[in-house]
Amino acid sequence: MARILITGCSTGIGRAAASELADRGHHVIATARDPASLDGLDVAQRLALDVADDASVAALAATVGEIDVLVNNAGVSARGAIESYPLDEARRLFETNVFGVLRTIGAFAPGMRERGAGLIVNVSSVEGVVSSPLGGIYSATKHALEAISDSLRLEIGHFGVRVVVVQPGYFATAMREKKTPVPIDGTPYEGLRRQWDGADERLLGGPRPGADVVARAIADVVEADDPPTRLPVGEDALMVTAVRKQLDDAAFEAAMRETLGLTW
Repeated sequence: MARILITGCSTGIGRAAASELADRGHHVIATARDPASLDGLDVAQRLALDVADDASVAALAATVGEIDVLVNNAGVSARGAIESYPLDEARRLFETNVFGVLRTIGAFAPGMRERGAGLIVNVSSVEGVVSSPLGGIYSATKHALEAISDSLRLEIGHFGVRVVVVQPGYFATAMREKKTPVPIDGTPYEGLRRQWDGADERLLGGPRPGADVVARAIADVVEADDPPTRLPVGEDALMVTAVRKQLDDAAFEAAMRETLGLTW
């Protein structure tokens, strides 16, 4: 049984992963900015954590003590054209998706390093591999997370701590449905928005699967003796990452335009 701390467990992937790992017999510490949102989640501990706040992370670390596994799942998203993307909104995404991860790593990685064991799972996205139109800022945060994970693996792996990046494709989660709106309609990019909406369904050929698929993948990583460095999850993520490795930039863009019917 491992002591596992998961960030962003109010809904979606984080909540599903907390439930899956608890069902497998692990001591799960589920966290969210509003601990009331964790009501009904059958885990060992349900605690408040705002990864965008230094004091909140420090207080949590002091409360929970040593952990075996850190799952950095908390994240936010918002679409918008790059040229007009509000800088305050961009900072909000980076504060949670990038600096939030740095805060939790800073709080819990030293203990793992000192003990010579541990696992850090960073939940990235297929958009950490390829960028989509109107999703560039979110993709930028996930590209940053990929780079951080690679460097961390080289640094802390020497001490027996493993680092794994999980790359979900497009899943039906609350985060995707509750994106903070950055105005697109009424701008020169409204036509692009209309074309791009539903691109994930076209790529999958049907409705998006639920977060439980990612939850099982995360749990399998936690329990693996030799987990992969990166784990794409979902048919779309597997396809996109494989095709991206095979094609140069121009060929990949042409292939995706044809697949998605994008004429913009």
